[in-house]
Amino acid sequence: MVGHLHQAGMQVTPDADQADVVIVNTCSFIDSSKEESISHILEAHAQRGLRKKRKDQKLIVAGCMSQRFSKELPADLPEVDAFIGLDQITQVSPIIDGLLGRPVSAQVTATTSTPAPHGHTTSEGPVSFVTPRSTYIPDYNTPRFRLTPKHTAYIKIAEGCNHPCTFCIIPQIRGRHRSRTVESVVAEARALVKDGVKEINLISQDTTFFGMDTWEERPNPRTPVDSSKGTALTTLLRELNAIEGDFWIRLLYTHPAHWSDELIKTIAECPKVARYIDIPLQHISDRMLKIMQRETSGDYIRDLLKRIRAGIPGIAIRTTFIVGFPGETEADVEELAEFISATEFERLGVFRYSQEQGTRAAKMDDQIDTREKDRRYRRLMSLQKAIAAKVSARSIGTNLKVLVEELGVARAEADAPDIDGRVYVSDALPIGAFAEVKITGSKDYDLLALAKGDKPKAFKVAKVAQ
Repeated sequence: MVGHLHQAGMQVTPDADQADVVIVNTCSFIDSSKEESISHILEAHAQRGLRKKRKDQKLIVAGCMSQRFSKELPADLPEVDAFIGLDQITQVSPIIDGLLGRPVSAQVTATTSTPAPHGHTTSEGPVSFVTPRSTYIPDYNTPRFRLTPKHTAYIKIAEGCNHPCTFCIIPQIRGRHRSRTVESVVAEARALVKDGVKEINLISQDTTFFGMDTWEERPNPRTPVDSSKGTALTTLLRELNAIEGDFWIRLLYTHPAHWSDELIKTIAECPKVARYIDIPLQHISDRMLKIMQRETSGDYIRDLLKRIRAGIPGIAIRTTFIVGFPGETEADVEELAEFISATEFERLGVFRYSQEQGTRAAKMDDQIDTREKDRRYRRLMSLQKAIAAKVSARSIGTNLKVLVEELGVARAEADAPDIDGRVYVSDALPIGAFAEVKITGSKDYDLLALAKGDKPKAFKVAKVAQ
């Protein structure tokens, strides 16, 4: 979206006092994200009322919340001037021109007007440009303005999701899975590496399903990665690994149902693919996995993790679990705790179940109260904190390749941006570059390291448990 604004010659500013238009880009995955989005919208509206020089400032709400609640929001948030969804990214500039009364270079269509009381409509109030179903996917030709540091970047390789998880609203918001072409992703990655990027993070709602939506034989949500049937994630990884340069490729959001021996072998044989995988498992109890419709079982998960660790030496596994799902019993939580203790995940997060309107789980009986969700959350995170400290301590005395993130702070292959631990290093190491360091200390999720010629120093850092 920012790329299209720049392409149209518009200037983007972080200072709302200087803006003709304020855009609030929203999330709508769980209740807390919706609440945060609404809070920002109302704050933006209140602030523009205090700006004498910006009394005509326009307010646009974009993103997932606009898409999900396209029918309700114009009436619920009359403070807003316009709503745009997931497919209006390419139209954001002409929409702004229209709101500001400027000549419009491209035709855009408003899909709704504001519902007035008693079911009538009026031309006054917010205008919605949101289309009912999202089909858009970015391509290499999509203009882009990166908001990440120069040394790291994200590449979205697909949009949408075909999985039937009963707790998740994403398929209803984002639509069915649709992959970019390998050529498009490789071209973008090559340009990023040429621009100095040292870390490419591959993302989508279901990264392991990449390319499978183009197969002649239609796969189901349990189909494993298999390049003999057509383009697959393994195809993409080998092409990316062949790009010249010194950089990491990181896999995020891989669904466990699609993992295969071919994918394990490909990661092991591609040295530029970081020894790190993000694989949300959500639970280990067969009963809960069935209710969640996760397309996996406890035995399948245990066997998969065993094969991944055997096939990719040194791999760090990140996962997430949900506690407090409707009908979850103490026995289910106990089984999950025992599984976490036995597996010793290098990286792990826990979510409290969020009862999301429009999902099948929201209508289930045996909803669990907030206090009990919190108790189960604290129990598992306390357990993981002790495991994380043990995992970190194992690194002491080893040499690691790290990417320097900011002054005195780096990340290793096992640390994704923003979510995982840190490696504290010498302030002399250049930001945005790789460095070889020796680990000399650890504390919970973080490591202390020395580069060649460094003098030892005390470990004086603190980090909130993740």
